[in-house]
Amino acid sequence: MINVTQTFLPPIEEYQLQVQRAWNNQWLTNRGELVLELEDKLKVHLGVPHLIATNNGTTPLQIALKLLGNQGEIITTPFSYVATTAAIVWEHCTPVFVDIHPEYLTIDETKIEAAITEKTTAILATHVFGNPCDVEAIEAIAKKYHLKVIYDGAHSFGVHYKGQSIFNYGDICSCSFHATKLFHTGEGGAMFANDESLIDKMFYSHNFGHNGPLAFHGLGINAKMSELQAAMGLAVLPYMEFILEERKKVIEYYNQHLDLSKLQTLKIRENTSWNYSYYPVIFESENQLLKVEIKLKENGIIPRRYFYPALNTIEYTKGQSMPISESIASRILCLPLSHVLSISDTEKIVNIINTNE
Repeated sequence: MINVTQTFLPPIEEYQLQVQRAWNNQWLTNRGELVLELEDKLKVHLGVPHLIATNNGTTPLQIALKLLGNQGEIITTPFSYVATTAAIVWEHCTPVFVDIHPEYLTIDETKIEAAITEKTTAILATHVFGNPCDVEAIEAIAKKYHLKVIYDGAHSFGVHYKGQSIFNYGDICSCSFHATKLFHTGEGGAMFANDESLIDKMFYSHNFGHNGPLAFHGLGINAKMSELQAAMGLAVLPYMEFILEERKKVIEYYNQHLDLSKLQTLKIRENTSWNYSYYPVIFESENQLLKVEIKLKENGIIPRRYFYPALNTIEYTKGQSMPISESIASRILCLPLSHVLSISDTEKIVNIINTNE
């Protein structure tokens, strides 16, 4: 079976060496030696001034919304994983959807201003499949209307835009270190900000509000990464160049051999150093997608309808119609992509799509 992705697992003895350090320290959580080391190494690797490692990629969004959302209206995208919208609703804010750009698939910055009301407090946009939003336009709008900007960068590990880490844009940005991501800690994530006072609030918010063992800054939750998660991250990080190179080979094969006359692929924003995180294709119709999906599964190939459905259509959002997002969500399919996908398997996938599209 060929799955849509496959988790990179480092040599087990290398993971065990990191875990042994935690055993030697007899310290498994509460920001031990491994978490601190991972944070330092990631700051260097990514080129960011501040980083807080977390237990997953969703709690950073919840913390960001708790600190910046003020239970107001949050302008957001209908084309993302459900966690983006769920975090808004969970933090007692109201999602206000803005449709997406038909090629970049990120929020359409030209439609944001029309959605702003006196209740708007923030913009929460997703760098879709690691493809950056128009961060300059969004920043200009946010400054004009005194709004905060939060980016869901779940897919964006290693992405650079105009020579800067994509995590350096916005008031707060998040990333996921889930097992399906390029870099992972099994479960895990991180949150980023440039403002030191904001980072301080984010830090105590992710640790129950602690200000030392017996005092508290304020309200907080438990979003800390464990030493066992950090051990995995420390074992995976040295292999990032290899992972990216192998994924790049697969994407180049897709680009060269897929019949793209009836398929749309993701348009990467100009001035972006991308990370080869996903390979989505958009069919001319949902029926065509379903036909190809059936043929792939008959041959043991498991793609993913990602993102589907459009988030404005799920029960608890009650969003207005978003025609571009709804159309693309019904026609988009992420093809298998991983560091171990062979050329022969890639050729098999391509042949099935080319003969059934």
